[in-house]
This record gives sequence, structure tokens and C-alpha cells, in this order.
Amino acid sequence: MASDTMKSDILSLKEVKILVDSFYGKVRKDELLKDIFDNVIQDRWEAHLDKMYRFWQTVLLEEHTYSGTPFTPHVKLPVEKKHFDRWIALFFETVNEHFEGEKAEKAKWQGERMAEMFLIKIEYYRENNLTPLA
Repeated sequence: MASDTMKSDILSLKEVKILVDSFYGKVRKDELLKDIFDNVIQDRWEAHLDKMYRFWQTVLLEEHTYSGTPFTPHVKLPVEKKHFDRWIALFFETVNEHFEGEKAEKAKWQGERMAEMFLIKIEYYRENNLTPLA
């Protein structure tokens, strides 16, 4: 990790991997989130992390390596606002620990928008007993 005075921005896949690995390292230890993630991902963490590298590489670096529908796998998770609040707090903490700059700010903005939208959509599908189209 770079020292506080030498933080860089998220400029390459190398930094994306630092962000993703550090963030999910925190998630996997977090009392509120770890079981939700582990129950779904189980022994497929390597594949999940690879997918997250590609997602953030596409979003932050505009290198289009991810394709898919990020919301659909999350719709049936047993989550509510407190889970998303923790997720975004850990995400911001991770970005701020390692990076600063335009892409770091974009990562936080995008993460927060995604968390808000996922929560709204999960609640909508749950309240209306619907399943999204894949």
C-alpha cells in the first residue's frame, strides 16, 4: 500500500485488483456481510474476484472486459439497507486507504449509485413478488 502522501489514482488493472482484493478482504471479515457473500459464493471466490476485476476495469478504465447483468445475481439476496450502508462504508474506506484522484472519486460515486439502485430494485422485486428477466 502506498503511504498517505504517495497515493495514486486507479490507472490500470493493477490498481483495480488492489481495490477489489482489499475491499473483498474486508467484506469477508465483516460480521454483517461475510455470511451473505460466503453463502452465495462458497468456494468460487477466485471466479467472483475475476468478474469484479473485469467489472471495475470496464467502469473505471473504460477497457470493456466485462459483460453481463450485474443486478440479476443480487435480487434474491437476504439484504436490506443496513447491508448496503455497510458495503458502501467499506468500499469508501478501501478506496480512501489506497487511492486518490479522479478515478478514485469515480469509483466511490459509481459504488454509491450502484448500492442505491440495487437496494431500490431488490425492494421493488421483493415487495411485488417478481423476478427480473435475466
